[in-house]
Amino acid sequence: MSTHTHTDKDGNVITHSHETDQPRHSHHHDPEEKKRQLNRIARAIGHLNHVKGMIEKDVDCAEVLIQLSAVNSALKGLGKEIINEHMTHCITHAIEDGDMAAVEEFQKAVEKFI
Repeated sequence: MSTHTHTDKDGNVITHSHETDQPRHSHHHDPEEKKRQLNRIARAIGHLNHVKGMIEKDVDCAEVLIQLSAVNSALKGLGKEIINEHMTHCITHAIEDGDMAAVEEFQKAVEKFI
């Protein structure tokens, strides 16, 4: 059994376990898609660092909020890409493998995302 901790969208710390003896589908991600996703997150991190600098320099709050909105949109777009890619590949394979636990886990993750 593996245990890990993460923070949900409301800032609550969640700790849960995954049974390792359950049949699990394997993740096979397209290397080009993965590269695109990593590039998007790198751009979002760079943009967020810019926002941090704006706050440090006491830039007008309205400008900071506009930039934060852009970061939010970028992250939502990335999340939608990940959902689409996961549904197209991982969930399809999980269903073929009879791994309904993976489907349920994904449904819960999507609910938290939206």
